[in-house]
Amino acid sequence: MKYMPVSSRLFIENRKRFVKKLKTNSLAIFNSNDIMPTSADGTMAFIQNTDLFYLSGIDQEESILLLFPDAPNPIHREILFLKETNEHIAIWEGHKYTKAEATATSGIQTVYWLSMFPVILNTLMGETEKVYLNTNEHSRAVVEVETREARFVKWCKEKYPLHTYRRSAPIMQELRAIKSKAEVDLIQHACNITEKGFRRVLKFVKPGVWEYEIEAELIHEFIRNRSRGFAYGPIIASGANACVLHYTQNNQQCKDGDVILLDVAAEYGNYASDLTRCVPVNGTFTKRQRAVYDSVLRVMKGATAMLKPGNKLETYHAEVGELMEEELIKLKLLKLADVRKQDPANPLYKKYFMHGTSHYLGLDVHDVGSRHRTFEEGMVYTCEPGIYIPAENLGIRLENDILITARGPVDLMQKIPLEAEAIEELMHS
Repeated sequence: MKYMPVSSRLFIENRKRFVKKLKTNSLAIFNSNDIMPTSADGTMAFIQNTDLFYLSGIDQEESILLLFPDAPNPIHREILFLKETNEHIAIWEGHKYTKAEATATSGIQTVYWLSMFPVILNTLMGETEKVYLNTNEHSRAVVEVETREARFVKWCKEKYPLHTYRRSAPIMQELRAIKSKAEVDLIQHACNITEKGFRRVLKFVKPGVWEYEIEAELIHEFIRNRSRGFAYGPIIASGANACVLHYTQNNQQCKDGDVILLDVAAEYGNYASDLTRCVPVNGTFTKRQRAVYDSVLRVMKGATAMLKPGNKLETYHAEVGELMEEELIKLKLLKLADVRKQDPANPLYKKYFMHGTSHYLGLDVHDVGSRHRTFEEGMVYTCEPGIYIPAENLGIRLENDILITARGPVDLMQKIPLEAEAIEELMHS
């Protein structure tokens, strides 16, 4: 890991909150992610299962966390199972956690090697009635491979068919939606690294550069500041490419007179940030580009003010839609008469702003949590309105990360240039 050590207090407190949600005489099991293959003997870089990381801080493959708060033997109330290293692994793969290091990272005192898992589990299953298993229940998840968790669920139910099984996912979604101060600090650190990358790019962009060159500038700045890299696939979309919401080719040359949409951000300590900015290739917006930019910015500011305790995502999105309608009418993209006659179920603004304004942010970029839950203090949401006009080869989206507090929304990206004048000034400096 490139990031600095995270205090075990974060993971200790997370586990305390989790076990309070369990039924009596229950145990819960969490598995690390697989190292995913590519082809031949290639593999993708390892990224930890965020639920396991949230509860333990362990950032290593082939790890299992078992929580059994009512275990008769106190040493079995929290257990880590880790891959045992040897001289061959040390030479070919490098250092793995020692038991002492795992305890220091997680705050868990009982650590066994993974080879002991079947024996220990068999003993504990004889002492419990209910088992919580973990699954990916994100509403937008599309999982086409069998994960390590899925294989374990199948194995466990086949080996122990008479136990009562429950889902950990609803508990994790409830808990992870509210960020502790330590988590907010990690997200803020990721935002600060993102700021450094964006400021670097403002001095680099000019007519003739290629989208992938901008990507290279960003990844350089992110990694040199202890980030693993991009928190998600970077979108560096110039001209008409900005109207493709998930454009990731990043292989076109940036032309004089165009605007580049940059949806790029760093992670830090497995926590994500999520930023979008739009910059003119030549350093100066045209009158029309500026008008669209300012419209999106006004919607963003209005939407940010609505991210406060007591509001709900459905109501929020409807109110943001009304703000967007006003701006699209000003830009002569919609007519007031047509808006008044529109089908409320299919508002006309969706032609130019077809995605949602906000989503949870945390260990995952689209973090877990119920979209039907009332906004609460401690939640972190993105705020990202946009206007996309393919006929004009112009797409503008602006995005910051917002912490909801009782005192009002706190912008975790408030130091990153946002106003058009500030961006132009920095590009010309």
